[in-house]
Amino acid sequence: QVRVVESGGGLVQAGGPLRLSCAASGSIFSINTIGWYRQAPGKQLELVATITSGESTNYQDSVKGRFTISRDNAKNTVYLQMNSLKPEDTAVYYCKGSIRIPSLLGVRATDYWGQGTQVTVSS
Repeated sequence: QVRVVESGGGLVQAGGPLRLSCAASGSIFSINTIGWYRQAPGKQLELVATITSGESTNYQDSVKGRFTISRDNAKNTVYLQMNSLKPEDTAVYYCKGSIRIPSLLGVRATDYWGQGTQVTVSS
């Protein structure tokens, strides 16, 4: 069984930093792309950033230059360093990992979501 757990959320003043972590555990063969998503109250879920197994990254335009996604494969952990936070960054942040797990039919990739972590930026 695989678990994905986010941590690091909290309350921060505008302009401040925060670092989120997304840790995967369990019977993991390898991890492909991991993405950070967020959902603000009354809004749809949106993609914030992704990082591939080859460490190629992609960002939503509104966070480019402020957020950095990185990964530590030895720890099965992905980070989202958020700097110069704005009130509009307030949301629940989720990570989703495409994780390859061993099975009776061989190795297969499945998407796993974490439970989310709240980020609140005060003005």
